[in-house]
Amino acid sequence: MSSNKIGFDNDKYLKMQSEHIRERIAQFGDKLYLEFGGKLFDDFHASRVLPGFKPDSKLQMLMQLKNEAEIVIVINANDIEKNKVRGDLGITYDIEVIRLINVFSKKGLYVSSVVLTQYAEQAGADAFQNRLEAQGIRVYHHYHINGYPSNLQLIMSDEGYGKNDYIETTRKLVVITAPGPGSGKMATCLSQLYHEHKCNISAGYAKFETFPIWNIPLRHPVNIAYEAATSDLNDVNMIDPFHLEAYGKTTVNYNRDVEIFPVLNAMFEMILGESPYKSPTDMGVNMAGNCIIDDEVTCAAAKQEIIRRYYVAMCGYKAGTVKEDEIYKLELLMKQAGITTADRKVVDAALKRERETGAPAAAMELPDGTILTGRTSNLLGAVSALLLNALKHFGGIEEEALLMSPEVIEPIQNLKVNHLGNQNPRLHTDETLLALSICANTSANAKCAMEQISKLRGCEVHSTVILSPVDERIFKRLGINLTCEPKYQ
Repeated sequence: MSSNKIGFDNDKYLKMQSEHIRERIAQFGDKLYLEFGGKLFDDFHASRVLPGFKPDSKLQMLMQLKNEAEIVIVINANDIEKNKVRGDLGITYDIEVIRLINVFSKKGLYVSSVVLTQYAEQAGADAFQNRLEAQGIRVYHHYHINGYPSNLQLIMSDEGYGKNDYIETTRKLVVITAPGPGSGKMATCLSQLYHEHKCNISAGYAKFETFPIWNIPLRHPVNIAYEAATSDLNDVNMIDPFHLEAYGKTTVNYNRDVEIFPVLNAMFEMILGESPYKSPTDMGVNMAGNCIIDDEVTCAAAKQEIIRRYYVAMCGYKAGTVKEDEIYKLELLMKQAGITTADRKVVDAALKRERETGAPAAAMELPDGTILTGRTSNLLGAVSALLLNALKHFGGIEEEALLMSPEVIEPIQNLKVNHLGNQNPRLHTDETLLALSICANTSANAKCAMEQISKLRGCEVHSTVILSPVDERIFKRLGINLTCEPKYQ
């Protein structure tokens, strides 16, 4: 489903969330460590499952607190070593850290340091540290603790958190963020509380959460979509047992927070004499559930996200980067949400076009529900043809009209095949858009088509074959939600 309908009030969210963060800062003494769950910047997952949520909402909120805040970015040294990629942007976690530092600095936010968690002198982590230090960024090391999170005696000793570097901070609000999940944000916060206590500094901890949303049902599609997004981590949404016991109320949290809560509680008791929190839900600052204004719209959007995650994992399995049990988990989540791949309209349309033409094909669903298709030709790949068809549709240009002259396409094909060693003369999406922009100088139709490009954002596309990394990147940049059949051309 591709739709312009809004299901989430972003302005209300910014206001409510900022107010609650200020309340939390006031609750503690000298310092608050605020763990930012999910992505602090470019949260495209949230904007897909909560239509109306702006991808930079959290950043906008932080801007309101920028004079009292500093940012510490946490990255797992093992993720650097295995070149872990941020799925929505297609860049590795270490490159994402550099990108985040640049984005925050340009906005006037102070990034004070980077922490390498699970550090064990990995070569990639050391090289990354050298790169950061060359840019004048301080780097700290945190280590693996045996028996974490259950061995409380060891964790809260000089051989546990005590062995970690103490991160020097200067501001009242310390925001702990990371390039993705599983980076060690919470452990970093807890380690700092331990060290601050030893330095006689009164510090607190809170968690800025978006997902799972605590005050909507456990099996709500938005919460299931969060499980789908973190299927590689084996995260499981669950009823918060501590909250249920303390207040008799049912709220939703997830397994890692529930598992770590006894550690956090024991630590607060050790540091403050008593814990300010009775449950993991209490720790969170999350007003998202109060800002859903159309549940039907968010449910439909979340169901589409679950199907997309399934296709991404299937293609990853085909490429050897995703394990089979992740596929099983996503199939189970689809069953729980009551959906199948047939609920993604572009899938059937693309497969039907492939059967008709005997070659790879693609289909796109526009915001008004219109389905367009593209086929493979001598000049263009199926997705390139599809892009041109969509631009014609948006610009009211006749289907038969040629947008690009053969005089422009042929030299590009000649360069590809005869000089750059490509076997395939057909134009990729980036080459197609470049050729179109050249033709726009002399063709009114091509110029009109170029002016429609922004309308592609939010459209749904399915390809009957796995696309090249080049094509995938172009679709991401255009803001198109892409899925592919798990097969190579």
